[in-house]
Amino acid sequence: MNGWDRVRSSRSRLGQSSNGHQRMPSRTVTLGRVQPQAPGNRNIHCNDREANQPFRFKGNSIATTKYNVLTFLPKGLFEQFRRVANCYFLMISILSTTPMSPVNPVTNVVPLSLVLLVSLIKEAWEDWKRFQNDMAINNSLIDVLQDQRWVPTPWKKLQVGDIVRVKKDQFFPADILFLASTNSDGICYIETANLDGETNLKIRKALEKTWDFLTPEKACEFKG
Repeated sequence: MNGWDRVRSSRSRLGQSSNGHQRMPSRTVTLGRVQPQAPGNRNIHCNDREANQPFRFKGNSIATTKYNVLTFLPKGLFEQFRRVANCYFLMISILSTTPMSPVNPVTNVVPLSLVLLVSLIKEAWEDWKRFQNDMAINNSLIDVLQDQRWVPTPWKKLQVGDIVRVKKDQFFPADILFLASTNSDGICYIETANLDGETNLKIRKALEKTWDFLTPEKACEFKG
């Protein structure tokens, strides 16, 4: 009996149990492979606001401010006392108010109050500038297709599924699907410097079936 015959005979003996019955082959389990879950479905109706209304998609307005009228004081004080220096002066001010303290409490409370006041004014001014910037972006106009005509609409009122017309050297109001271009080959050139810092133009090409969706009358036919 050669070596291969001995290996086969040993496998046949291991494959049988003590009572002579054939054992079931073991299943191979591969670690590290997880069956991916099915993604959730999201139905978006193109060029149909009434059909998208029950889904209650998020709006297109942006907000980069940190505070509002109600949360400015508590959140502002919380941000200030996250600094070690302000906490140190606060503890000194509290200790100076005790009867055994030889230090005048005014000498510690007044500087701390001035520092907090200046810091809060600075935070309020910076947040106000952010609010003005948000308002300027949200109120920027974009042509939206409504009732077979292009209607200038603020960015904040743009809804999911709308068909928009982006002109040359104009910013995009949101993530959009490229349908048509005034170029005969359905190509446009976009710049993403405000996203990734790259100033070179990137080429995007629309599907040939949507090249003629340029006029409002033709674009109204687009459904999906």
